[in-house]
Amino acid sequence: MPELPEVEAARRAIEYHCLGKKIKRVIIADDSKVIDGISPSDFQNSILGKTIVSARRKGKNLWLELDSPPFPSFQFGMAGAIYIKGVAVTKYKRSAVKDSEEWPSKYSKFFVELDDGLELSFTDKRRFAKVRLLENPASVRPISELGPDALLEPLTIDELAKSLAKKKITIKPLLLDQGFISGIGNWIADEVLYQARIHPLQTASSLSKEQCEALHTSIKEVIQHAVQVSADSKEFPVEWLFHFRWGKKPGKVNGKKIDFITAGGRTTAYVPELQKLTGKDAEKATKVRAGKRGVNSKEDDGDGDEDEQESEEEDDSAKPKKGQKPKGRGKKPASKRKTEESDDEDDDAVADGGDDSEAEEKVIKPRGRGAKPAIKRKREGKATSQAGKKPKGRKS
Repeated sequence: MPELPEVEAARRAIEYHCLGKKIKRVIIADDSKVIDGISPSDFQNSILGKTIVSARRKGKNLWLELDSPPFPSFQFGMAGAIYIKGVAVTKYKRSAVKDSEEWPSKYSKFFVELDDGLELSFTDKRRFAKVRLLENPASVRPISELGPDALLEPLTIDELAKSLAKKKITIKPLLLDQGFISGIGNWIADEVLYQARIHPLQTASSLSKEQCEALHTSIKEVIQHAVQVSADSKEFPVEWLFHFRWGKKPGKVNGKKIDFITAGGRTTAYVPELQKLTGKDAEKATKVRAGKRGVNSKEDDGDGDEDEQESEEEDDSAKPKKGQKPKGRGKKPASKRKTEESDDEDDDAVADGGDDSEAEEKVIKPRGRGAKPAIKRKREGKATSQAGKKPKGRKS
């Protein structure tokens, strides 16, 4: 899933190759799910003949400033990508379109040819992206509702610590909230928490000063390095969790076992030996695990590691509060869940919060509590209807 480094790589490629050039041909896909709020013909007529003067980004959103408004805006969603024919935009997935390949792609939603012959396309295979035409993209949703950009508007250590102190939810979902800090997605959140040695389900307000400082440092270093290498994962440090988190089964990073839990509705990789719950969160995890076993918590071996790991299957901060009706719990067929929850190489790419919550980055929730088998429902209904009635005598 494209995160801040991938979108920034696309912005820089446009800035380097496309500025000062006039749009001489436009093709907008007839796809109202992606092309938001405007017809393809109106979109085409509005930008044809305009000159690209700037490429801007906030969080995981990018927009092109032309010599006059309105401006094309791109919300990347799960699989959105910018391609410039003959140019390696980013090595996140495919780096460049070859002459032998279909062009523009059948997944292209926005295509322009510039006056020097250069061709640019925004594609979206999964159709969770949004392409809009806006007078001032930064002044309207979703960009206007984003928190400070993790690269361009970094919080100071004191600002981060004060903000975290007010948050009663767990840290991983908070980092994914684009209204808190924009640009951090699933793999970056896992990476910065691993490097800061913070458990994904630790309550944000409970983080110590030292943990806040470590988190601040890891956010800065991970994002700056990923951007510096144009999101080319081969250039990421070999000790990063990133290289070991994609397997179907838990692996190891630097000799330490990786485990997977769910935090904020997202598959989350962490290292139990290094990322431990502390304080009340650790006590709660121990009690939950002890309750599941049906034994007294003092039977634990003392360090609480097993209790911590096994009780972390679900993020309590995402559970319904008292008095609220729980959201659907019915399980979907395995094939359907995989389709919704996987994005080719990134099988944990379900939605984040914040700006992308309208598209990708809207968690796909089960629709019901799960229907009972028809036969069972019929029997229960019959039993209910006969409650209170005297049994009829058998006929001889």
